[in-house]
Amino acid sequence: MCYYISLLSEAQELEEFFDAEYHGEPYHKEFRINGFANPKIPVILDREPSQIVPAQWGFLPSWAKDQEFAKKTLNARMEEVHEKPTFKNSVSNRCLIPVNGFHEWKHLDSKGKQKDNYLIKIKNQKIFTIGGLYNIWTDPSTDEELLTVTIGTTDANPLMAEIHNTKKRMPILLSKQNQYTWLDDIPVEYFLYPEYDPPLEAENLTNIEGTATLF
Repeated sequence: MCYYISLLSEAQELEEFFDAEYHGEPYHKEFRINGFANPKIPVILDREPSQIVPAQWGFLPSWAKDQEFAKKTLNARMEEVHEKPTFKNSVSNRCLIPVNGFHEWKHLDSKGKQKDNYLIKIKNQKIFTIGGLYNIWTDPSTDEELLTVTIGTTDANPLMAEIHNTKKRMPILLSKQNQYTWLDDIPVEYFLYPEYDPPLEAENLTNIEGTATLF
């Protein structure tokens, strides 16, 4: 799964990286962004790839009654999106979610009382993207529209299986070379491990003052 991302890049840096313009209110910048707070994060939509816009992390399908549902939809298992009522009508609503990395915890005991925190990145890329789905939700109480997104996930590759050693999942991680392929409505199966295996590196942050372990 992926519930915590890292994004410290300013809008200007994102604009230069994606050759796109940022529009809208400021997005959340933090080393460890908590998805359960449903923050506003920058996204690039398939229908307007020359723009970067803020969106709520936490997907709301058209039939959601209120925003509380967004706490349950930070991630979407891409193997199941064609059948899941929440996501099946938005499989073609693709977006890119820019990040500097994402956080995951390795359980060191069977109950998860001891954990190591890792920051995972694509090798040699300060900025990369996560493949997501979006929906524009209309609040039934106010008729206001809200752009909402979810992070797509797949089975973990060997590195992520070692770190995320309980659920053994990872987000759809896209390099600069193939990020826009995600927006082209290529079947999601193309981006699932082991068909697609991005080059990753992970840094152990648990003892941040000491020497970090790099995989």
